[in-house]
Amino acid sequence: MDNLTHTLFAITLGRTPLGRAGRGTTAALVLASNAPDIDFVSTAGGAVNYLRWHRGPTHGPLGIVGLGLATAALVWAGQRFNRRWKDESPDAPFPMLVAISMIGVLFHILMDLPTSYGSRILSPFDWHWFAWDWMPIVDIYLLIVLMAGMVFGRGSADARRRNATIVLVLMAANYGVRAVAHQQALALVPRVFGPTLPARCDPAAPQTLLDSWPRPVAPVRSTGTRCLVEAAALPSFSSPFSWRIVAQFSNAYELRDIDVLDARLRSGDDSDVPWRTNVRYPNVWTPAVLTAATTVTGGVFLGFSRFPAARSVEDPQHITTVRITDMRFVAGPAPVDSPLRRDNLFTARVRIGPDGRVLDETLGR
Repeated sequence: MDNLTHTLFAITLGRTPLGRAGRGTTAALVLASNAPDIDFVSTAGGAVNYLRWHRGPTHGPLGIVGLGLATAALVWAGQRFNRRWKDESPDAPFPMLVAISMIGVLFHILMDLPTSYGSRILSPFDWHWFAWDWMPIVDIYLLIVLMAGMVFGRGSADARRRNATIVLVLMAANYGVRAVAHQQALALVPRVFGPTLPARCDPAAPQTLLDSWPRPVAPVRSTGTRCLVEAAALPSFSSPFSWRIVAQFSNAYELRDIDVLDARLRSGDDSDVPWRTNVRYPNVWTPAVLTAATTVTGGVFLGFSRFPAARSVEDPQHITTVRITDMRFVAGPAPVDSPLRRDNLFTARVRIGPDGRVLDETLGR
């Protein structure tokens, strides 16, 4: 989630019985709820370095302990050096600040996990990404509820606690609605793709509630019979009922934006053929693409990308340009017909010379 949401949620927690632990608990919650995003400092090493470390150890078990201790120490030191501003409430003891700070870090991680962006919750022990695909990175409904709680929760301590409880209940309801709508979107996949939906490449692949990537096998190459690798439903920013279906086939991706409340997707009327409006993106793993995957940029990006779509084109000088784009972040419904279309921020580009030597590699635009 975005840092504004994390901050407002931390303030809301400070108005629950957690806030009774003493002076400094709300400050500890706010700082700890944003502390895991300290990995932003890795941008000093460039975009590839940031992608390598983003939502890594700071979002894992070591982050909960280490950042919790660091936040508690910072707040405790602030209490010692600012005694002249001390109010009538007693300071929270250091052990309590540690516990509160660890709770703040933990809730940051738990709020990132249901987003389609995902998080590496087991790093550095396991660098896989995990996600539930329920929430967008910025959920306007969460922000509205949290901001309303701030506006209408400025009265007495009892009023603040009551409003905090209402906010938390509404937040839980929002998560619940999105979780149910997500399952409904997945259930509509056969209707969305109709007779064009092939059999799964691996019929024995287990269906799990928590998605994880990168996969333990290399991307399926476009040789042989077309099959379905995976289908996912990704949330939209506008509505909990609007979803983007991403179907990864052995030789391409197909995308379709749907609304689970659309009666046409549930009707048995064969005159409506929704699969004709699906958008197709090529995904061809040529030898040049495999070479690009061995570069630093390609390797880091493939470790991050959940749905990598590879394209390559050779110019008259026999220089091959390889582009690998994460299908979670394609903008707009227009298909990528040209391999030279402008890259988005989640595209790795590698240029390979006629002799197979890598000329340059970049990430993003």
